[in-house]
Amino acid sequence: MAFPKIGNLAPAFTLRNQSGEKVALKDFRDKSNVVLYFYPKALTPGCTTQACGIRDSAEDFAARDTVVLGVSPDPEAKLQKFIDKHELNFDLLADEEHKIADKYGCWGLKKFMGREYMGLKRTTFIIDKSGRLRHIIDKVKTKTHHDDVLNWIDEHLT
Repeated sequence: MAFPKIGNLAPAFTLRNQSGEKVALKDFRDKSNVVLYFYPKALTPGCTTQACGIRDSAEDFAARDTVVLGVSPDPEAKLQKFIDKHELNFDLLADEEHKIADKYGCWGLKKFMGREYMGLKRTTFIIDKSGRLRHIIDKVKTKTHHDDVLNWIDEHLT
């Protein structure tokens, strides 16, 4: 499991969002910074805390020309339930076969309560308007994730 290299173009992807619409990284080139965050499972406590922090900071992200995209191995229908239940205001992308998580190096062996299994490791990638990977957060704190990302953008991309 290796992350893409900071400074290189971020790995390209096209995934379907909660509505079944295709969303591609190239759609944002020269328009917006992209916060691409991978989370393990919709509708779980930590993932909900993280998503609601982003939801509540939507104006702050918009003011920084930044789009947030959440990616998980959940199917589109579950992503729509997550959005509806918590009134999320950004796209969630379905990576059911974890092909994009593999490209970004955040699918791998996890340990929980003495059990080992393959799964998605909570990781955030900040991509600038030119499509270059600028920062990786691999030790995400779900409660402060939105602030941590906004502070990094303020220090490095504005």
